[in-house]
Amino acid sequence: MQPLESVIIVDYGSQYTQLIARRIREQHVYCEIVPPWVETARVRSAQPRALVLSGGPASVMQEGAPQFNEEILDLGVPILGICYGMQLLVQHFGGQVEPAAAREYGRSHLRVELQGDPLFHDVPAESVVWMSHGDRVSRLPQGFRVIGTSENSPFAAIRHTHKPLYGLQFHPEVAHTEAGTLLIQNFLKRVVGLQGSWTMDDFITSQVHALRKRVGDAAVICGVSGGVDSSVVAVLLHRALGDRARCFFVDTGLGRAGEMEEVEHAFREHLKIPLETIDASELFLERLCSIEDPEKKRVSVGHTFIEAFEQAAARIPQARFLAQGTLYPDVIESVSVWGPSATIKTHHNVGGLPERMNLEVIEPLRELFKDEVREVAERLGIPRTLARRHPFPGPGLAIRIIGEVTPERLTILREADLCVRQEVERAGLYDQLWQAFAVFLPIRTVGVMGDARSYEHVIAVRCVTSQDGMTADWAPLPTELLARISNRIINEVAGVNRVVYDISSKPPATIEWE
Repeated sequence: MQPLESVIIVDYGSQYTQLIARRIREQHVYCEIVPPWVETARVRSAQPRALVLSGGPASVMQEGAPQFNEEILDLGVPILGICYGMQLLVQHFGGQVEPAAAREYGRSHLRVELQGDPLFHDVPAESVVWMSHGDRVSRLPQGFRVIGTSENSPFAAIRHTHKPLYGLQFHPEVAHTEAGTLLIQNFLKRVVGLQGSWTMDDFITSQVHALRKRVGDAAVICGVSGGVDSSVVAVLLHRALGDRARCFFVDTGLGRAGEMEEVEHAFREHLKIPLETIDASELFLERLCSIEDPEKKRVSVGHTFIEAFEQAAARIPQARFLAQGTLYPDVIESVSVWGPSATIKTHHNVGGLPERMNLEVIEPLRELFKDEVREVAERLGIPRTLARRHPFPGPGLAIRIIGEVTPERLTILREADLCVRQEVERAGLYDQLWQAFAVFLPIRTVGVMGDARSYEHVIAVRCVTSQDGMTADWAPLPTELLARISNRIINEVAGVNRVVYDISSKPPATIEWE
């Protein structure tokens, strides 16, 4: 079911595009991100009430730069161009863009030149905004006027004199722009006229309806990992289809301490959803033997997962679908403004399925961000232990062991990881962190334990803060907490004599080590 109020964001490659989407959804307006080469028919079919053109790293004067699709003007809906998006609008309507004499990166001061414009309703006459551009508009097209200026941008904000076409040289979506949230709210509600009526309750209702319509009388196989994504998918399926939603927990032998027991209890006792456990731990470990390359680990785990579900499907003749917990960032990261993206990492449940399985993939959460999934989980009554659980990679501890995966290394990492999680929870910081976990490093260092020298393994501790996992900062944990974590690991985990703390952010590093 298509939301009555929706916005399309055309992504020109900005690092902030997902922030635009998040800010729009915070106003309870549904939005989608599409690449600039999306077909006009696809945009028209979505029946958007407005379009937002994102920023981007290219110059509109650069050969081969992403271009403006002129046909979307025929939709007749309000348009907001941000940075590169604004410059595309200016160029299209006959204005001029040129390299700026003084590039603007970072904080700048915006002066509102047109009081009373709906975009600037309640926005202070002067405020701090966030700039990030090397080009600037040097001449406005006919029919446009300036409504805001900055020190180095005489056309920091513009609008068409009688059409709802706006351009901002700065980024309203970032936190550094003081009135950014208000500007986005004004565009959506005062310029476009949206009510902001899209909620997670609407999402649940529409997805239950959509699942019943698509699945019909068939059955669906759903893999449950214990994470919030797969748990939400399972509950949505059960609500829509009842016993025709068959949920399986695959014991890979790569999970954290007590994971299987916790998941089984939550599903069987709390959610009252039948859960079948498949013990494939020996097969997973056998397949991972001698593999050190992280991409090959992911592929191996993914293929073995498919085999496990293939066996499950063989026992359910009426099964026609395989449900996955793919989220919106997974979807849009696979699309590049310059064409197909290079592979950063393989997601174990996103690859193609063997033809003999004859299953279609359904992804009920593919339009949601992680925080929205957690809100859905709470509304569905999913236990907090699952709803607020930190993200855990599909390949499990296999990619938190650098190098070969062995039973000994798994035992060491599992025990160290438990120490990290327990201490973070005891400190009351679990819900403030995006992830907190341990990593096994394939090196040994010299230590002194008791009266003897030791030559043991190293554990790295990784704790980060984030909103959606797309960017992340390392968490400056209290030194007392770090000391307790280190002491527990070294004292309780046999084979470890050194603990280090990862203080790298994403980017340039990733959250996971592999």
